[in-house]
Formats: sequence, structure tokens, C-alpha cells
Amino acid sequence: MKPPTYIGIPEAKQVLSDMGIELNDRQMKRAAEKDATGKRKLPFFVDPIDGKLKIEKGSLVRIYREAQIDAENSAKY
Repeated sequence: MKPPTYIGIPEAKQVLSDMGIELNDRQMKRAAEKDATGKRKLPFFVDPIDGKLKIEKGSLVRIYREAQIDAENSAKY
């Protein structure tokens, strides 16, 4: 089993770009920030060592893949 790979906001933006999802810095920052209810759009967390926001790379890819599968399943053919 492969160990988790934790990446920061710039790396997450690059992973999404490699998947064809182009976001600007503001969009990435908003996805990582907590909203009024304390929830984030993506599961970023504060790294306990360096205090920066991190996300597990596989989780990020899985979230987009699941969204695509849901869209395919709900499409009318």
C-alpha cells in the first residue's frame, strides 16, 4: 500500500491543473478557507508542524472522480 502524500495549496492547484481543472489562486484559496459554518469546500487541514494547509493528494483526486461518476450516473442517455 502506498503511503499518503500530503500537498499544499500550490501543489493541489497543480494536481487539478494536470487533470484539466484550471483554478486561479483566489479560487484555490476559497476552497481551502473555512466558511461561516467552519467547513471547507475541500478537506484541507492545518499541518501541525509548519502550520500550513495540506490535503492528501489521493483524496483530492478521489473527490473530483466521485463528482464525475455522480454526474455520469445522473445523466440521461
